[in-house]
Amino acid sequence: MKIILLGYMASGKSTIANKLAKSLNIQSIDLDDYIEENEGISIKNIFKEKGEIYFRNKENYYLKELAKNSNDFVLALGGGTPCYANNIDLITQNGISIYLKASIQTLYERLISEKSQRPLVADLSSSKLKEFIAKHLFERTPFYEKAQHTITIEEKSTNEITSEILNLI
Repeated sequence: MKIILLGYMASGKSTIANKLAKSLNIQSIDLDDYIEENEGISIKNIFKEKGEIYFRNKENYYLKELAKNSNDFVLALGGGTPCYANNIDLITQNGISIYLKASIQTLYERLISEKSQRPLVADLSSSKLKEFIAKHLFERTPFYEKAQHTITIEEKSTNEITSEILNLI
């Protein structure tokens, strides 16, 4: 079984993937970590040195590689992964896809404290961040909504979200 978590950055994909994988006794894979391991460079530096297009091409390449993998795992995608290179079709055809849906305010509150670790928002002022999130969500939501399931994460603990996913599958 492959469970694929998608949603905007800071929606909790990696945290939930780890909890879910532990509950199911299967591997948890974070796509960004997988890319970093295979490329030998951080995502931040890939963006800085090689650009977003290079990153998106590698992201698609490694997503295809994982889709071919016969092992069971929970995969946490990057926030933009479903939106490029027909990745959403690859995602929905190769596993149980779950959109972790969060409000603009929740995402803003989470991202404001971790901006420096997020290449797409690292250089934005706090006042521009909320506008950026709203614009991005508007563009990305149609891709996220193609997931087979949607879980709203507002005011839920990671244990509650994990339980809700376990009940779905």
